[in-house]
Amino acid sequence: MRGQEALVTLWRPTGPEELELVRRSGWRAWPPRLPEQPIFYPVLTEEYAVRIARDWNAPRSGVGYVTRFRVQAAFAARYPVRQVGGRDILELWVPAGELEEFNAHIAGPIEVVREFRPPPGG
Repeated sequence: MRGQEALVTLWRPTGPEELELVRRSGWRAWPPRLPEQPIFYPVLTEEYAVRIARDWNAPRSGVGYVTRFRVQAAFAARYPVRQVGGRDILELWVPAGELEEFNAHIAGPIEVVREFRPPPGG
């Protein structure tokens, strides 16, 4: 792409606490990882992000969000893609200590594209 950097679209399932920190960043950065979170793992497909937000985040936090963001493809290529289950269950593994640099390569805002809540009474 002449004059433009190639971008890759990534997805991140998240709960309300993490999303609030993203909002406070002006929708531009992911918050630092907690000590028990050595890896930041955006996922490569919206479908996988939906499964986590709907089946994991929503029941445990009361709401689960699917976010979408774009990163400079050349920069993202430095991180390994990990298959963590089935053929379509792919994550990008970013060491927690590199998250600030990763955030610097996000192009545009982080967007909420889906929201899930547990069914009433369930």
